[in-house]
Amino acid sequence: MAGSAGMEFSEVVRRRRMIRHYSNKPLAPEVVGRILTSALRAPSAGFSQGWAFLALTDTADRARFWPFVPTRVEKTPTMQDAPLVVVPLAHKATYLERYAEADKGWEDRAEARWPAPYWYIDTGMAALLMLLTAVDEGLGACFFGIMPEHLRPFRAEFGIPDEYDPIGGITVGYRADDLPPQSPRVEERRHGADEVIHRGHWGRHA
Repeated sequence: MAGSAGMEFSEVVRRRRMIRHYSNKPLAPEVVGRILTSALRAPSAGFSQGWAFLALTDTADRARFWPFVPTRVEKTPTMQDAPLVVVPLAHKATYLERYAEADKGWEDRAEARWPAPYWYIDTGMAALLMLLTAVDEGLGACFFGIMPEHLRPFRAEFGIPDEYDPIGGITVGYRADDLPPQSPRVEERRHGADEVIHRGHWGRHA
């Protein structure tokens, strides 16, 4: 089925790449809305939905954000032209509380019961849905990290509660007209299916 921009899902997946060079062309509010609400369709353990999203569309708010990712700005300053910045936030307590409910029964809320930190996994899947929706809208997007030393001042600047963990940032916007071609090293470094897919037993690729 074609997406909202008339693109087949297989084409959305094929076209997805990290875009770091944007024009400053604004996004229509309804486009921003579709990108943000797509995150709400991500799977979550126990339907906990332990996430939140800081969306920055105002020029002044985005300007407040960029000092907290100085390396990103130094390497690719045109990322600052993206008209939408989203910071996905994971809320661990929501998961611990959800699985202490009667239908789950982990009454002690012990984090050690969890085989993996699903609060991060689920928030990451929500972030991926936003990246894919951006492609479906004919836009570029990029996910990048916020380094540990910048997290505390970032929280203070935007009033992020301590119990919410930023997992990174996402830029979304129209690709720059002079977007440089993807480096051939990307394809050289891309792992093939026969390297990473193990069929029936580790090391069996056929």
